[in-house]
Amino acid sequence: MTEEIIVAGFGGQGVLLAGKMLAVAAMRQGKHVSHIPSYGAEMRGGTANCSVVISDEEIASPTIEHPSVLIVLNEPSLKKFEKTMAPGGLLLVNTTLIKAKAEREDIKVVYQDFTDFAREAGSDKSANMAALGCLIKEKNFICSLEALINALDEAVSQRNRRFNTIN
Repeated sequence: MTEEIIVAGFGGQGVLLAGKMLAVAAMRQGKHVSHIPSYGAEMRGGTANCSVVISDEEIASPTIEHPSVLIVLNEPSLKKFEKTMAPGGLLLVNTTLIKAKAEREDIKVVYQDFTDFAREAGSDKSANMAALGCLIKEKNFICSLEALINALDEAVSQRNRRFNTIN
C-alpha cells in the first residue's frame, strides 16, 4: 500500500515539521518514505507545504501529482490543492481557519477545529499535531500514534523540544 500525502498551510504553522514527523515515524516502522518540503521565500506567514510518500514498497518517484491524503491548515491551501486530489482520497480541513467547504464529492472530508483543539491542549501552535492525530485515526496504515509521538525527539529541533509535551 502507498499513501501520497500533502500537508499545506502558512509558514509558521508547523507544516514542514508535520511532514518530517510522518516520515520519521513511518520509517521507524519499516516503511519506505520520501519527504520533500516546499516553502515560499517569506517562510513565516508565507505559503508552505510538504510532500510525503509512505509505502510498503520502494518508492519510484517522490513527486506527488494526485495526493491520496491532503491536510490543509489554511484556506489558500484548500483552494490550491483540493482539485489535485486522487478520487477516494482523504481531506483533513482545519475549520478554525477555513470557513469554505470542500467542493469535491468523490473524496472523504473530515472537518476539525485543529487550532482550537491545540489551544485547549496548551498551544494553538500545535494545530499541526492535532491534524496528525486525526490523520492517524483515519489512516492507521501510515504509522502508529506511538511511533508518531516517539518521532518528536528526532523531528523537533533541540531549541523547541520544550514544547514536546504539548505536542
